[in-house]
Amino acid sequence: MLEKINSTEDLKKLNIKEKEQLAVELRKYILETISQNGGHLASNLGVVELTIALHSVFNVPKDKIIWDVGHQTYTHKIITGRKEEFKKIRTKSGIAGFPKTTESEQDCFNTGHSSTSISVALGMARARDLKKDKNQVIAVIGDGALTGGMALEALNDAGSSKTKITVILNDNEMSISKNVGGVNMLLSKLRTKKLYSKTNIELKKIISKVPKVGKPFVKLIQRVKRGIKQLIIPKMYFENIGFTYLGPVDGHDIEKLESILKLSTQLECPVLIHVITKKGKGYKIAEQNPDKFHSTSAFDLQTGKPKKIKSKDYSKAFGKNIVKLAEKNDKIVAITAAMKDGTGLTEFSNRFPSRFFDVGIAEQHALGLAAGLAKEGMIPIVPIYASFFQRAYDQIIHDICLQNLPVVMCADRAGLVGADGETHHGAFDMSFLKIIPNITILAPKDFKELEQMLKFAINLKKPVVIRYPRGGEAKANFEKHEQIELGKAEIIQEGQDLTIIGIGKTVSSAIELAQKLKQEKIQVEVINARFLKPFDKEKIKKSIIKTKKVITMEDNTIIGGLRNRSKKFNSF
Repeated sequence: MLEKINSTEDLKKLNIKEKEQLAVELRKYILETISQNGGHLASNLGVVELTIALHSVFNVPKDKIIWDVGHQTYTHKIITGRKEEFKKIRTKSGIAGFPKTTESEQDCFNTGHSSTSISVALGMARARDLKKDKNQVIAVIGDGALTGGMALEALNDAGSSKTKITVILNDNEMSISKNVGGVNMLLSKLRTKKLYSKTNIELKKIISKVPKVGKPFVKLIQRVKRGIKQLIIPKMYFENIGFTYLGPVDGHDIEKLESILKLSTQLECPVLIHVITKKGKGYKIAEQNPDKFHSTSAFDLQTGKPKKIKSKDYSKAFGKNIVKLAEKNDKIVAITAAMKDGTGLTEFSNRFPSRFFDVGIAEQHALGLAAGLAKEGMIPIVPIYASFFQRAYDQIIHDICLQNLPVVMCADRAGLVGADGETHHGAFDMSFLKIIPNITILAPKDFKELEQMLKFAINLKKPVVIRYPRGGEAKANFEKHEQIELGKAEIIQEGQDLTIIGIGKTVSSAIELAQKLKQEKIQVEVINARFLKPFDKEKIKKSIIKTKKVITMEDNTIIGGLRNRSKKFNSF
């Protein structure tokens, strides 16, 4: 079947049995490719049938499908004309692992961060109505992403707007409360029967036309129905805020999915379709270990084991060190925004369960929570990917720094992160954090310095950001580790001809460059800035006056970063 599919038009020609066979082949193709390239596996295996059903019912690019987060779009890419290109996904010359409007018109919006799809979809639907167009707008969001405040804000607005929009809740049975499911399934069976649905819609139209009493009578019936539901299901949240709720439906049954999707197109109101899927579907090892196979490096298909043994990385080094610190200080608590494993907090959560808080995908809440804990005398440590810190900028300013609260914020995956692309690059954090009052910003050159900086941070009793890269230590082997002093840089080696200032992982690159320049008889002074804020103006100015030339090296945009700190000395 897969050989026949070069566009969504080819997909629409298949019958249900052929589509089921296509699902099997798609899973095999995704598994073979990701086992070689690495990528997001479990989530993609879980939405194969859902994606087939979506493209069977809707017509992209006229109809708009916005994929929340976007890491589950591999099937979407394959069946929208990128089957051959998929072999090079997440490589330098290949297609992106997330939707990209520049890559295909079938990708209607760039996504990469969580909880944005409903807001975007509502915006597109309102634009459609203003332009008097007739296309469908669909947001596909996972139950994990629904914990994000932005998603709940958008649901609230969409429900009250009465705008025609479809939200598909892709529920992998990890977050949605199960006590809601049984009765809703009963109601859903009634809704999804074609005879009931058509009769219900036509009956409303007929009764509404009866002079004077028609419309009030329809409204009375609707109020009675809602009242009965409220007696049976007091927590029917989605219906309460204005959505028509359809489901749950088996997310691996293409025929049922197509039926409920077609039904949603007949309703002139906000619709939420509750779809039950299984992460890692079709690959037993991923089904049993969905977290491990959320994002994976290249692996052996038979065993599921990575092809390369993963060396120690900064996240693990961070996790190991805060456990050691927490053993000696019972005021230390740790907070994660649904990234316990990714940020190295697994051991901490096992050792100190009462001092560990996973708030879900809710970075704003994570830092607001940290502020409250800090105000009452605790020492919160909050590791979040650098690109996701962007989502909680106000909380860093308003709740933490303006009150000078001792929160230790660790920006993991700082700098460029490779295959995940620009939505995940941590290339802005130094710039946007630097201007905030009362904040201290550090970056370690290696694991040992990270350990030193964590000890320094918990004793400083002020807001601190420690940023470190994805992966392990750089090439340079540093024997020298001076004690950390507030705002003090470290001279790694002295020289007369040129000053190179590095920060974080770029200090290793500075050493490497200095060694090459030594062969050209250029004596380089290498400085480990350590602190972006407060910046060691005295030591750095002295070095630049001596050498009269300076190079800065940083894994951040040059606007507002280390270069801006140093350029005022260039005239020397």
